[in-house]
Amino acid sequence: MEKRTLLAVVLSVAVIMGFYYVQNTLYRPAAPAAAGEGRQEEAPPASSLVLQPARPDGTAPEERADEGVLAEGPREEQRITVDTPLVTAVLTNAGGDLVSYKLKEHRDQEGLVEMILSGAAEGHAFTVAFGGLEAKPVSALFHVNRRDDYTVEFYRDFEVRVQGETARFRLTKRYDFRPEEYMFELTVTLDGGHSVSSVNFGGAAYTLAFGPQIGPKFEQLDQRYDYRQYYTFTNGKRKQEKVNERAPTLINSRISWAAIAGKYFTFIAIPDATQYETAFSVTPEAGMPQPSRFYMIRPALKGSRTVDTFRFYLGPKTQKDLGIYDNGNNSFKLREMQLIKILTTSGILGPVEAIFKWLLMIFYRVIPNYGVAIMLLTLLVKLLMFPLTKKSSEATLRMQALSPKIKDLQTKYKDNPAKLNAEMAEFYKKEGYNPVSGCLPMLLQLPLFIAMYNLFNNHFDLRGAMFIPGWIPDLSLPETVWNFAPFRIPLLGWSDLRLLPFIYLGSQLLYGKVTQTPDQQGNAQMKMMLYAMPAVFFFVLYNVPSGLLLYWIMSNLLTMVQQVGINKYLAKRRAHTPAAAPEPVIAPRKKRKR
Repeated sequence: MEKRTLLAVVLSVAVIMGFYYVQNTLYRPAAPAAAGEGRQEEAPPASSLVLQPARPDGTAPEERADEGVLAEGPREEQRITVDTPLVTAVLTNAGGDLVSYKLKEHRDQEGLVEMILSGAAEGHAFTVAFGGLEAKPVSALFHVNRRDDYTVEFYRDFEVRVQGETARFRLTKRYDFRPEEYMFELTVTLDGGHSVSSVNFGGAAYTLAFGPQIGPKFEQLDQRYDYRQYYTFTNGKRKQEKVNERAPTLINSRISWAAIAGKYFTFIAIPDATQYETAFSVTPEAGMPQPSRFYMIRPALKGSRTVDTFRFYLGPKTQKDLGIYDNGNNSFKLREMQLIKILTTSGILGPVEAIFKWLLMIFYRVIPNYGVAIMLLTLLVKLLMFPLTKKSSEATLRMQALSPKIKDLQTKYKDNPAKLNAEMAEFYKKEGYNPVSGCLPMLLQLPLFIAMYNLFNNHFDLRGAMFIPGWIPDLSLPETVWNFAPFRIPLLGWSDLRLLPFIYLGSQLLYGKVTQTPDQQGNAQMKMMLYAMPAVFFFVLYNVPSGLLLYWIMSNLLTMVQQVGINKYLAKRRAHTPAAAPEPVIAPRKKRKR
């Protein structure tokens, strides 16, 4: 009895070893590629592979064996969830795609931020299609190999008839997530063994696609609520791509990375060293009028096998999360990727904006309320700019004092512009007055205003930051005191009554009244500017983030307080300054007769 048991064990081991030997010979396992690799292994001469893609409906391959899918595939869809401290990712064996990617540390009105939005059908990201942009993604059911908590591998075998012989092929997609990062790795392996010599579907091996849209959900895709911008980064320079709405925009140059950027979150694709062709698409589709798709087209293989490694970042646009890919402090050991260039800045005013952001964070640490921090930062900037504001006001009052003499010169030389300019220059020189002295201080403050505007409109930490409970729960969104949807105001399209825009309008009108000079009060054009411009800006700014309006209102109020103080100071100074003695009138001497 013992001999029979021993013989049975030996035979079982022999059968198992034989099975694995045959399997590994026919389907060589895909070895993971190192970062930056896109390897090709030449195979013995054979016919090029012309593979049929899997059926979109995912029906069992036994029903129609001529579709090109081997019969070993599973019959039921399987969902795999990967949990890290930062994200919850859900994958499906239908195509081996990513169908959900939720950020645990970021929320919207419906819960955790979902980075893969869906249209009429469920969104499938990182699909593979055999061929170029027109090819349909593979949606057949794959085998699943859960290697560990953070690594999932999908594989599926295909076969076609080539010159009367069967050519076999394996597609493998392996996802490697990292515990403390928003970046993950996707390895795509095509392995034809010795049955084919090349893989070419109309000039391409396969197309890897992301879509249909990055999250989070948005009400309106524009500068007021959210936006989508498209970037490529090549040779150390970021370029914003203009995407055609009618057809995908192709990019043939080798890129370091490409990105679809929203206001607060972004998708970034980092390919390996292979010369991929990339593309962006915003062509509307069912249930998704404003999609943002991204494609990487793998050139045709001259061999039968390739292992391509891609890295993808799906997460927030913050210095903290993106900066680690510059200093090597990440699990991929990436350096100098310059992903932080995806952040929205004020261009050449970026350093000024960075200083303001640093000061804002300091105020927030002192008083953990971003609304209060915005007000304190505005106050600090106004105090720093006070000398310039004072100088501008003094120059304005000086101009008022000189205004009668200037009008006399303009009347006297109204028919001689050249003489008028010469007399005006001589007059300013005599009085020691520079006519641009009133404008220059204001022009110097304009860059600071632009930097502050951009900071409060785009700063990530303002997203979800509450100022006043029940009224301003999120400084990155417009506040609402009454929502009367589904009714919308004709032409304007408003369905919310907001209070901050009315407060802004009142502060702007009061600001104009306080800063108006006496000579401007009778000027019809100045009156129109005083009342018309705030009204126009009221409509323009009605739907901007409440943090931005809070800054603007605070700035107006502080400027009014400053102006009142400056006016009192100048009035007191004029009262203590003795009036200049009038110039003596000397009668002309009579000429003596000779």
